Amino acid sequence: MNSLSLFSPDAIFIFGQKLWWFLIVLGVLVTFHEYGHYLAARWVGVKVLKFSVGFGPRLIGRQVGDTEYVVSAVPLGGYVKLFGEEGSETISAEDQKQSFIHQSLPHKMLIVAAGPLFNFILSYLIFTGMLAMGSPLFVPNIDNMSPVIEAITPDSPAALSGLELGDRITRANEEEISTLGELYQILNATHGRPVTLDVSRGNTIKTFIVTPTVQVNEDNPEETPLYLLGIEDHAPVVGKIMPDTPAMKAGLQANDRIVRIHETPIVTWSQMTEIVRKNAGVPLEMQIERKGKPLTVTITPDTHTVTSPDGETLSIGRIGIQISGRGTVLRSSSWYLAPWDGLKATWDWCELTVKGIIKLVTGEISSKNIGGPLMIASVSGEHAEQGLSSIVWLIAILSINLGILNLLPIPVLDGGHLFFFACEAILGRPLRERSREIAQQAGILVLFCLMGYAFWNDINRLLQ
Repeated sequence: MNSLSLFSPDAIFIFGQKLWWFLIVLGVLVTFHEYGHYLAARWVGVKVLKFSVGFGPRLIGRQVGDTEYVVSAVPLGGYVKLFGEEGSETISAEDQKQSFIHQSLPHKMLIVAAGPLFNFILSYLIFTGMLAMGSPLFVPNIDNMSPVIEAITPDSPAALSGLELGDRITRANEEEISTLGELYQILNATHGRPVTLDVSRGNTIKTFIVTPTVQVNEDNPEETPLYLLGIEDHAPVVGKIMPDTPAMKAGLQANDRIVRIHETPIVTWSQMTEIVRKNAGVPLEMQIERKGKPLTVTITPDTHTVTSPDGETLSIGRIGIQISGRGTVLRSSSWYLAPWDGLKATWDWCELTVKGIIKLVTGEISSKNIGGPLMIASVSGEHAEQGLSSIVWLIAILSINLGILNLLPIPVLDGGHLFFFACEAILGRPLRERSREIAQQAGILVLFCLMGYAFWNDINRLLQ
């Protein structure tokens, strides 16, 4: 019965929808990347023979001047074929000006580096546009994504089972976890069944069996339910005070803990923000804890107009504080500051991505977080359901990932070619052909292993 449901009209429609958005997202990323190589090659005078989005057999194409523009059957990348790229061709003295292999070393490095550079430019343009339109951008802090319990909702499954603040969850259902995201994946796979958690408390390991509560969207019962333990939130601790805001005027400080608003006890960050959002322009009496001492302040949230994912205009309250430790929320106070703030957002996301790769290599983050095309397709479909702005934001994040991954010094990637050129600059001559061949073969093996592992992770997620 379950296997038949995979071929139901609804399942086929959802699959088609995710596939469509996967092609759109990947198509934008690949086209922009390859366009960087193309423009740089044309700028230095190298002839471009083919511009292909996708690999394998040609589906559609058109010859324009010297260049054939094609869309190929395998949508997992793309390439730009340059005149004289192979190095084994016999090229006349007259044509050498248009040959890649006969270009100066700086020109060759520029052509190769332009692909990843254009990925960063794409992300920068998207971030700048979003900030110019008044949208906030959140940049997480990867150093604070570990599964440490910072807040427990009263009477929740976590509270009733005996979990405590400061507990670090190390295993869930016999699977080791290193991030909150891994815990949420396992929770989703349980479909509400009890989950066994091993937690580190002091110098001891304790085991708890917790049954999640199921939260269904009453407005859309078909939507996937949420499985909650009561530890998914963050503590209501102030991380940063934004300038010229109600919070600053009221005297709030970093590390203040909000413990009560009027007569309502506050235990989680989202509980506090929900009250603030619903009380724009209404004075709120807040009891806070500062260095162990109780204080009371009155704050009146400013009114801000936002657009919901379904296009509805809403008025919400804000007091101008950011969450402690989890990351930074970037906003532009005016449209003309957006280009500078967009540059900071791009840099912060690049830094986050590099740290994430380092933590994967060192084992601080589980390799189960590596994903391939199936995960990109799934995430693309989920973001598409949230609206166009969400899918555009996803493109910006994936573009940064693509740019940085292509700069890794792995042969067959752009970073590998740049590494060869750097060696050539140091040695004063190109590497021996046999050395390049061995490095290329090793690079292909590494990429195939990574792709295979990513597919394996994708299939496991799908089965769960």
